[in-house]
Amino acid sequence: MPRYMVVRSFEVGQDQMAAVGQRSRELAEEQFPEIEWEHSHVVVDDEGLVHTFCAYVAPDEETVYAHARALGLHKVDAVYEIAGDVTPADFPS
Repeated sequence: MPRYMVVRSFEVGQDQMAAVGQRSRELAEEQFPEIEWEHSHVVVDDEGLVHTFCAYVAPDEETVYAHARALGLHKVDAVYEIAGDVTPADFPS
């Protein structure tokens, strides 16, 4: 199944992200069982706005967008299909 990187900008502060993450997980489990939330990287920009880079397994982009619409409180900046993963261990010195 394809994997996607979802780039998001949130309308809530960092202190509210735990509740947003809980809601995202609940939505995935209850309404979107065909997707799997692998992990997210959370960043806060210089203006205090929260952005996330989330890896999902999903049958297609539309399912990713449907989950995002159900979650609300953010906009999806981009969705990319993940072509692969690398780590420093893949490039020995």
